[in-house]
Amino acid sequence: MRIGYVQFRPLFGKKQKNLKRILGFMDEGAAKDAELLVLPELCNTGYVFRSQEELRILSEEIPEGETTRALAAFAEDRGLYVVAGVCERRDNEYFNSAVLVGPDGFVFVYRKPHLFNTKKLWFSKGDGPISVLDTPKARIGVMICFDWFFPEVLRILALKGAQVICHPSNLVLPFCQKTLLGAAVQNRVFVVTANRVGSERGVKFTGMSQIVGPDMKVLAASSKSREEVRVVEVDPKEADSKKVSERNDLWADRRVDLFGPLLDGCERKVK
Repeated sequence: MRIGYVQFRPLFGKKQKNLKRILGFMDEGAAKDAELLVLPELCNTGYVFRSQEELRILSEEIPEGETTRALAAFAEDRGLYVVAGVCERRDNEYFNSAVLVGPDGFVFVYRKPHLFNTKKLWFSKGDGPISVLDTPKARIGVMICFDWFFPEVLRILALKGAQVICHPSNLVLPFCQKTLLGAAVQNRVFVVTANRVGSERGVKFTGMSQIVGPDMKVLAASSKSREEVRVVEVDPKEADSKKVSERNDLWADRRVDLFGPLLDGCERKVK
């Protein structure tokens, strides 16, 4: 399966321009042969919201909104899957969401449950579910940006059978790209992180989008500042083997009998 990402710089508040650029990126060069493309978090609106009024103006319903409809039409026409971060409005709430669209149109929406910094001021916490889509060529899971800080998200996706985990992001901390090398091998999955570049309202983003394999190998990586599309060919079935050594299997060796505090939702009280 040919999987890839689009790394670019969205302009805050310029939805039409951002969408036009996104469709242009996906319609040129290596992207034309992709079967799965991942776009950054909040790629249609920009990231640094400062008021509820900006949310009201820039958000849209899913799947009825213009961004989802345009991406779904493109995916149907090209026969590929696209994961993209969208500012979603649902009733009187706003969510930092990611849509998955494919050859048959809209598939599902994932609402980010772990909100970073000022996002807590404007967005509601996502209500799940943490889902995996079984496509003809790969089982696809989705998480958004700061979700990477919570290993349970990626582990749940892996336990549900995800082979390729799509990670729309607007990363500002310096840790994620290296941390996901370990997460990929700890769960033996492919991870596609699509980050943005540039700065916005005083916030600078780290770029360095990447695709990591189940063996921790970096299959594609971008710079801190350049807009680009990268696509690589992978065999998703490599993620089905959880074999670590001749006598070790990642799933079979899990000591779930010792995981009681985690499985019960208990937490150590910090004074």
